[in-house]
Amino acid sequence: MTLHINRRRFLQVGSLASASLMLPKFLKAMEQGHLVPPGNKVLVVVQLSGGNDGLNTVIPYRNDIYYRMRPQLGIKREKALALNDELGIHPALESFKSLYDEGSLGVLNSVGYPNPNRSHFRSMDIWQSASDSEENWSTGWLGRYLDVQCKDCDKPTQALEIDDTLSLAMKGDHVKGLALTDPNRLFGASNDKYFRELLAKQHADEHQNVGYLYKTMAETISSAAYIRQQFKTYKSKESYPNSELGRNMKTIAELIMTDINTSVYYVSHGSFDTHVGQENQQKRLFDQLNEALKVFVGDLKKNNRFQDVLVMTFSEFGRRVGQNASGGTDHGTANNMFLIGGGLKEKGVLNEGPDLTNLKDGDLQYKVDFKSVYATLLNKWLGADDQMILKKKYEHLSFI
Repeated sequence: MTLHINRRRFLQVGSLASASLMLPKFLKAMEQGHLVPPGNKVLVVVQLSGGNDGLNTVIPYRNDIYYRMRPQLGIKREKALALNDELGIHPALESFKSLYDEGSLGVLNSVGYPNPNRSHFRSMDIWQSASDSEENWSTGWLGRYLDVQCKDCDKPTQALEIDDTLSLAMKGDHVKGLALTDPNRLFGASNDKYFRELLAKQHADEHQNVGYLYKTMAETISSAAYIRQQFKTYKSKESYPNSELGRNMKTIAELIMTDINTSVYYVSHGSFDTHVGQENQQKRLFDQLNEALKVFVGDLKKNNRFQDVLVMTFSEFGRRVGQNASGGTDHGTANNMFLIGGGLKEKGVLNEGPDLTNLKDGDLQYKVDFKSVYATLLNKWLGADDQMILKKKYEHLSFI
């Protein structure tokens, strides 16, 4: 079998190929015992893919304009779970309401960026890279965080995405996060007899790409073993829902409870692209989000880790204020974000609700630049140089 065929077969192996091609260079160093003890700060990013409708998530239930623009689709006033005298939360998100009542939830309204883009792919690139709307960057904000934090350091920081592929957000110039859905499956794939035999062979080919391929194969096998070793040390006793998000949040929780050196977890949920039949689709996705986060938070609390973990939700854009003719909403602009954790310094509704009297082409106008949220998380939670990572200075917010 030629080396060309070997490499082609290697790249065709799904989970291993995904892990290897996205592999952080620093993972090998974890074998040397450079671990952060329990109590290190952890950020969990939950991406609501597809453009979640923020107006039916945090509901201006006393605003007549909202009901006039959404005569069928608006959440009825009596069904909204009141947060304050003006805003309520979607009735499917009852655990979020409970978190609000106990002081563990922050709600940021009207989050967006200048010159918004309504394309799923382009707007997601903007959110994941933290670029301006007219710029195209090939690295993500969390990938560049890894570049900065893990450059010439003896305590490299790991980032895991619970998915089959790695998002732009997790790709740096020199260091990348690792994508996996199941540590045991990753370990099994990486220890396939074929790869072990391939790795054991000596090849005289000095082509740079071939050298990189074999290097990443070796590091993937090593890293998969390390992750699995940590993953075995804690198994949750909680009953997580049998949804994709439920399984993913269980994996995250079980890793958080170990000594694994992971500061960032990234997971996606959706699709929230509700052009048609929004009411049922959003409710179904919110039911899954509500149950998964409810058990996840309970798990953290029982293990005294809730103070050390901060969950942030975001979506690439919101929806238009007015409903469409198909029982749904079309692509919009500004949206809300949730912040969940036991370490919030400010909680509740963190700023005023969306201004429905001052629309631009039927869309909400942003008041908080999402990059200020990132800057705050990077600087105050992860202890990183946010200005270097984001390539610009942004205002720090005060929720942490």
